[in-house]
Amino acid sequence: MFRLTNLISSVVEGKKERVLDGSIAIWNFTNRCNLSCLHCYSKSTLDEVDTLTTKQIKKTILQMKENGVKFIIFSGGEPLTRKDLFEIADFCKENGIITYLSSNGLYFTKGNVQRIVDTFNYVGISIDGDESTHDHFRGLKGAFVETLKAVKLANATGAKVGIRFTITKETINSLEYIFDLVERENIPKIYVSHLVYSGRGLDNLKMDLTKKQRRESVEFILKKAFEYYETDRDIEIVTGNMEMDAILFLNEFAMRYPQLKDVMRKRLVTWGGNSAGRKLLNINSEGDVRPDPFFPLTVGNIIEENFGDIWQEGDLLDALRVHPRKISGVCDGCAQIDICNGGSRARAYAITGDLWSEDPSCYLTKEERENI
Repeated sequence: MFRLTNLISSVVEGKKERVLDGSIAIWNFTNRCNLSCLHCYSKSTLDEVDTLTTKQIKKTILQMKENGVKFIIFSGGEPLTRKDLFEIADFCKENGIITYLSSNGLYFTKGNVQRIVDTFNYVGISIDGDESTHDHFRGLKGAFVETLKAVKLANATGAKVGIRFTITKETINSLEYIFDLVERENIPKIYVSHLVYSGRGLDNLKMDLTKKQRRESVEFILKKAFEYYETDRDIEIVTGNMEMDAILFLNEFAMRYPQLKDVMRKRLVTWGGNSAGRKLLNINSEGDVRPDPFFPLTVGNIIEENFGDIWQEGDLLDALRVHPRKISGVCDGCAQIDICNGGSRARAYAITGDLWSEDPSCYLTKEERENI
């Protein structure tokens, strides 16, 4: 994740840099879901049966704690379809693990919203455009109205709430709408995710943006980030799955604050770009462990092995933990690879069959790749 607004404020105001002390796990606790989203990497349906038991999950949480996992993002499917979800989240809290919830919001009610926001440190709810766009993208007419109700319910509690938006050719025309919505409703955070070719996202590769569209979208997002900071608007902007955003961000930052460019670049190198297998991991609903949710290969299974044995060993994880990574194509010799770390290995593999080829979605120009 690339935290634009946090980086701007911390560098301009001379604050201590925000360093992730530990790893983040995105855990798909279930593959059951009440929607059928076009981009879904887990291809969820309502017919799925949960594989992992509460006991197995708690056992693994203790092992994750021992191995430096500090954050768990509860995902799915729709995580709120699990009856033991609050029990699991409470167990995380008892063991000092911070929890985030990623939900479509359709199970939020006046009766349970307070429990949801009290349980999770942050709640992210997916909205992928205006009403017609969202309903089409999420595969259910009326979904937008109910999801927006959930956003408003959660936000009214005063808890940390955000909108999650996946940008594709299907949703790009709603990018400005989403920012308008966040501003109008005073939502404290917006997370814009780029498409990764996996699950239904791979089946629908034609949904992905052109490089021109991606660049224009990122430029719009960057403009908003600086606008919010410079007008003291308390809205956090985060982008995901496109680490090259950081280079475009650095260029824009340098134009506005040239005296701080070197400081910002050092921050971005410390951030380190793509963190799959380094500070990020995924566990799916079958117990498979991957370097990220979209990764084409698994490194183990928590039902069969101790999490620590999986996470601490292996040639693949060792290779992913080299920084900057050794990537071919335009990445070979790129002056910015210490910032982006080569981008998504899942996208590279989906297009070329080679984990170590360039990320095909990189939109940087030759000049931007060559000049620090």
